[in-house]
Amino acid sequence: MATQRVIGFHYTVHDEDGEELDTSLGDEPLYILEGARQVVPGLEREVALMKVGDRKTVAVTAAEAYGIHDPSLVLRIDKSQFPDGTELDVGDQFAVDDDEESPVFTVLSVEPDAYMVDGNHPLAGRDLVFEVEIVEVRAATKEELSHGHAHGAHGHHH
Repeated sequence: MATQRVIGFHYTVHDEDGEELDTSLGDEPLYILEGARQVVPGLEREVALMKVGDRKTVAVTAAEAYGIHDPSLVLRIDKSQFPDGTELDVGDQFAVDDDEESPVFTVLSVEPDAYMVDGNHPLAGRDLVFEVEIVEVRAATKEELSHGHAHGAHGHHH
């Protein structure tokens, strides 16, 4: 098996309409452990092919980003299903359990006796465009491999 690498890169991501959604510019680069699914698959596949100093525009389809919007994850949940005293507002987010794989639900609307919620990622169904610049590529440390994530520049910290 090939040595797993840590890839450090700066990025700016836009949606299909050109709206900037996030950027690392002016902050620390993003460091990922190759193969650990820390960024969307379409982006990871491209940055893995790049070397330090490379810059590239990477178009990522919704399916290769946060997935296709799944209408079955838009639900009407009776308020009686929540613990007594729960008060949620539009935009609030919650998870049903502590499982890393379970969806995070966002409250879409509040009705007198129910909440309309969406378990899709907020960017599900949207194509994304990343501007990336690779700033570091190195072998992952034993500690990073055991933790399953990169520890930043030169492996020093979380």
